[in-house]
Amino acid sequence: MRNFLVIILILFLSEFVHSQELNCSVSVNSQQIQGSDKKIFETMQSAITEFVNQKKWTNNVFKVEEKIECSILITITERTTVDHFKGNILVQSRRPVFKTSYNSVMLNLKDNDFEFDYTQSQNMDFSDNTFSSNLTSVLAYYVNIILGLDYDSFSLNGGNTYFLKAQTIVNNAQNASEKGWKSYESNKNRYWLVENLLNPIFSPVRQFLYEYHLKGLDIMSDKTEAGRTNILNSIENLVQVHREKPSSFLMQVIFTAKADEIVNIFSQAPQSDKSKVVGFLNEIDAANIPKYKKISGNQ
Repeated sequence: MRNFLVIILILFLSEFVHSQELNCSVSVNSQQIQGSDKKIFETMQSAITEFVNQKKWTNNVFKVEEKIECSILITITERTTVDHFKGNILVQSRRPVFKTSYNSVMLNLKDNDFEFDYTQSQNMDFSDNTFSSNLTSVLAYYVNIILGLDYDSFSLNGGNTYFLKAQTIVNNAQNASEKGWKSYESNKNRYWLVENLLNPIFSPVRQFLYEYHLKGLDIMSDKTEAGRTNILNSIENLVQVHREKPSSFLMQVIFTAKADEIVNIFSQAPQSDKSKVVGFLNEIDAANIPKYKKISGNQ
């Protein structure tokens, strides 16, 4: 009986260990910092890895194979004091496509407004209700953005809970001395990303995330034409958003992640679909027009 209880406990603990949501690769690049103790950057990387991967971010249980694949690259450009650092953070996440080994990029965002305090062996404290550390607040913000985008791709507006949490983090940081949290500092920062995601004007973008992935990519292994048609329709629905809010930060973030993939999807499409999608994309994503020329075979 005792051995049986031990086995049950081990299985329970194993399930608990694997209940966290992210499989996140974290890297801290300190090559630009000369003559500095490198040990602190090693402990920083380990602490951030543990914080992101071991903290429970949702009320759901994720199996190992269901964990969201993502990566965080922090590049340190300045060490202004012993425990104060400046640099940038590159956040990427991916989503598996049904019946394939392919992973679709959901987020590929570089944030240059990143500075924080860190001392070796410090506790990585974070609270949903207060701002105590810019480091953990930025990390928690992007974790919730990753979760929200992923949930949105499986159910319509499924990411609301996590975008609202990200917005709370922004609100709590309004008195922070560090940049990236306030509306007036830039039109392309953490404030505006989550504002756009929750703004009803951008609801077609949230619908795009759902239809593009669940009704598009996820059925293409069995129904290639139907999936591609749904993706084309989802892109067309973004035209009106662009006309109402041209050059929005959210649209730029979406197409930074999706432009190359869209080129691959439509390169083998019928000519009529190629012409339609290129017309839509040239209007709503002018920054990537050179890429979209490849759809029609124009390099």
